[in-house]
Amino acid sequence: MSVVENGSRPDRSSIQLSPMKVPKASDVLANELRERILTGEFAEGTGLPAERDLVTQTRMSRTTVREALRILEVQGLIRIKAGRTGGAFVQQPGEEAMASTVNLLIRGRQIRLAALLETREAIEPYCAQLAATHRTEEELEVLEEANRLISDDNADLPQFLQANVDWHVGVARASHNELLSGLMAALSRAIYAATEDEKFVDAEVRHATVHAHTTITDAIRAQDADAAVRRMKRHVHSYAEEVLKGDRQEINLP
Repeated sequence: MSVVENGSRPDRSSIQLSPMKVPKASDVLANELRERILTGEFAEGTGLPAERDLVTQTRMSRTTVREALRILEVQGLIRIKAGRTGGAFVQQPGEEAMASTVNLLIRGRQIRLAALLETREAIEPYCAQLAATHRTEEELEVLEEANRLISDDNADLPQFLQANVDWHVGVARASHNELLSGLMAALSRAIYAATEDEKFVDAEVRHATVHAHTTITDAIRAQDADAAVRRMKRHVHSYAEEVLKGDRQEINLP
């Protein structure tokens, strides 16, 4: 005998469905365009169809199309140019996009300065090792110029700190590893913001920085990977110890 025949019916109140998350139309369009950009179907520099054409092709509203393009612009996958020759043009995400994303993470999660310094100690010696293997003459010139500015006794604190950032990021770029260079750009900016203090960056710290950078640059020029690793490890560890002697736990990035 069936359930219906004996008068017993399923209790409709016992049937439960999980909430369904329906994506917004703008997210769907952004995802479609993003995939085509990242797979190389839309090459860098390619102009996307005009806004009105996207509306016609996708049968989505102008508001939806604009929101999708805005998502891609924020993600660094397109750039929007105004004017008669303007429009949306494809660009591949680079070091700056990665650095901006990591900076947002640092600020949003309020990452401790000690954690940033630990991360730097973990990766920067390896950057130096790779730089000693892969550096070019042009990259050595970047390091030399940064060292020249760091050595300038007339440089004010912002100039010294910026030159310091340029040198550390320059070492990472000389590694020819885009992930490392993007991460180092973000870390260096955060540490810059946390150490912008005349009381900390005194003459002794400047002298120690100049000496360390010079010896590490010499090892990179000589393509002595072992020396580059050893000297960079000593430099970033000593710097971290000096920074954490004071009460520098807050990081305020612009």
